[in-house]
Amino acid sequence: MSSSAPPARSSRLALLVVGLCWLAVLFDGLDMFIYGSVLPHMLEEKALGITSAQAGDLGSYATFGMLVGALTAGTVADRVGRKKLMVSCVALFSLASGLCAVSSGVAVFGLGRTLAGLGLGGLLPTAISMVSDYAPRARAALTIGLLMTAHHAGGILSAYVALWIVEPLGWRAAFWVCVVPLLFVPVLARFLPESLSFLVARGRTEEARALAARYDAELPAAKDRTAAGAPWANLLDLFRDGEWVQTLLYWLASFGGLLLVYGVATWLPTLMRGEGYELGSALTFVVLFNLGGIVGMLVAGRASDLPHARLRSRGGTPTGAPRVSAIWFALTAGGVFLLSVHMPLALTFAVVFLTGVFLNSAQTMIYATVSIGSAPANRATAVGWTSGMGRFGAVFGPWLGGQLLAADKGDWGFTAFALAGTASTVFIGIAALRTARPERRDGEPRHLVATG
Repeated sequence: MSSSAPPARSSRLALLVVGLCWLAVLFDGLDMFIYGSVLPHMLEEKALGITSAQAGDLGSYATFGMLVGALTAGTVADRVGRKKLMVSCVALFSLASGLCAVSSGVAVFGLGRTLAGLGLGGLLPTAISMVSDYAPRARAALTIGLLMTAHHAGGILSAYVALWIVEPLGWRAAFWVCVVPLLFVPVLARFLPESLSFLVARGRTEEARALAARYDAELPAAKDRTAAGAPWANLLDLFRDGEWVQTLLYWLASFGGLLLVYGVATWLPTLMRGEGYELGSALTFVVLFNLGGIVGMLVAGRASDLPHARLRSRGGTPTGAPRVSAIWFALTAGGVFLLSVHMPLALTFAVVFLTGVFLNSAQTMIYATVSIGSAPANRATAVGWTSGMGRFGAVFGPWLGGQLLAADKGDWGFTAFALAGTASTVFIGIAALRTARPERRDGEPRHLVATG
């Protein structure tokens, strides 16, 4: 370890950062899920002349925007700051929802969803990086899990927005609700502090010192190497000194994880109806799946932090988050495959809930592993590209389910998704078993699995 001890984390500052980021991610989840929640109403009303085929394309526009946003946001955040990018992302997806609300045709609506996707994709990895900077070190994974509960709370909120607002006021009203987070932008700009590590890395020591004094926090030690290099230096840093193996393992695990998240979320009701179930309204599935996600985030985060304390006290290598992620993916694969077996309705709902518990938090623990183990100067880049590579899986998962149904192979859907979970188990499991490498030039322990 470096001779410089990690900075003390002010609990007051951590609460402020986590609270503001939680609200931002809540709005992110609301905006992301709102399209799926109002889509049945739009199709029923033939709003904007949207057909079922166009509806699928419009859904993919947001996903593509999220892919681009995730890939670019990390690099931008490590250059201009986490705070500025978070504020910009909230403003972007809020204004884009307004564009959807006033759209008069499919093209304008699709542009709005694409722009919203850019903001949505950029916010999440940036918020994770920000929270990681201020989270108590022994509760880092739990704090990230707590942050991600906001995303699923936003999903639940979107279902109730559709239920309470769309019926009496129409589908446009739901997108106007998603413009409301624009009022949160000045609050975020005023009260969210910038990352202390980022300020120090950029040489803004006076600003960092003033912020630390305001919240009674300790400044991180300045490093020899700053973040002032070439725009792609932080990305290339993920492949130096043999780190390319770890980087690719996390990217592959993230691909499989988001393939599962979006594939299952999109096709679960259809596939289960194909198995002969009468499962009630779509609202039940949205709430059930996201409630499982909220529970899973807290359980997985806490479970990931427990090995951190025990192994560190014995001088070992803390590897909690990737180990929990591997176990969770294995349980997800089993749960998804189990859904292909006809069961009583109550038992089916229980399995769906547990699948939500394990699936959503397994992916989040990949982000936690990468974020906690990255050097502060390129943390947003590492998380952003891990998320971005996973977004390819987010595009492929719904497409795969659709192709299987079109080929009358819907019964293979659960098997295909279970195999994706198995693959992610292998990739993140290998990463968890790899041993820590020597320290880097800047003194930061860069090997990502050496964190919990």
